[in-house]
Amino acid sequence: MYKILKKKELTTNIYLMDVEAPRTARSCQPGQFVIVRMDGEGERIPLTICDYDREKGTVTIVFQSVGAGTVMMAGLQEGDSFQDFVGPLGCPSELTKEPLEELRNKKILFVAGGVGAAPVYPQVKWLHENAVSADVIVGSKTKELLILEKEMEAVAGNLYITTDDGSYGRSGMVTQTIKDLVAEGKQYDICIAIGPMIMMKFVCLLTKELGIPTVVSLNPIMVDGTGMCGACRVTVDGKVKFACVDGPEFDGHAVNFDEAMRRQQIYKTQEGRAMLKLEEGDTHHGGCGNC
Repeated sequence: MYKILKKKELTTNIYLMDVEAPRTARSCQPGQFVIVRMDGEGERIPLTICDYDREKGTVTIVFQSVGAGTVMMAGLQEGDSFQDFVGPLGCPSELTKEPLEELRNKKILFVAGGVGAAPVYPQVKWLHENAVSADVIVGSKTKELLILEKEMEAVAGNLYITTDDGSYGRSGMVTQTIKDLVAEGKQYDICIAIGPMIMMKFVCLLTKELGIPTVVSLNPIMVDGTGMCGACRVTVDGKVKFACVDGPEFDGHAVNFDEAMRRQQIYKTQEGRAMLKLEEGDTHHGGCGNC
């Protein structure tokens, strides 16, 4: 059993938990995720690792209560336990594999949208711990929905907050802030964008135009987290990939976002899954019940 040592509501329907998981804490890296399950009959829920403490043996997760499983999770309290806490899964951030001297010479930009601030934070923190500076844009619909601002401020080279309604920080979408920074003379060697699919799509359209290589994390489309359900199938550079086992990070300029978002919507119903099987033919894959 994996005990919940800390629970905090960051904002409406978004929660942070520190979970006692020593083996995962010892080996996890920024960019990876875990699968949690509350009991033997419970739903498997993939969640990106937000932080970890190897000495204390804890892993921090952040989640939004949007479905039955996460709503039940939100009801758990400090002292309660998960039956399963499996990980680390997925590939670590590509940044962790680069020589530090090369990284220190790069100009890096992170773009986080909404709950995407949670998977962005451990990457920026890891860079900060290794004397690598990175600029960070965090976007939110309103000031009230903004999360991890203080934590991000402590590790970012420069932090830019933007809200859709202009209630805090800069006004407008994250793409406008990217344009503004470039117009102010900022140059970036790489951009890492994590957030809602529609946000990542438009960030990639802009950065392609600006000539900035961009990495996206497709954790928002994961369901099963093991490559069996087929929900996170995506086309990258014309090839079929699965976010949970091949990613979650991919070249954002090579991702077919329109196909992925359409598939996300269709996959939600039994009729839709049957249609996907028909459309995808021999390349269809997964345990969706129609394979």
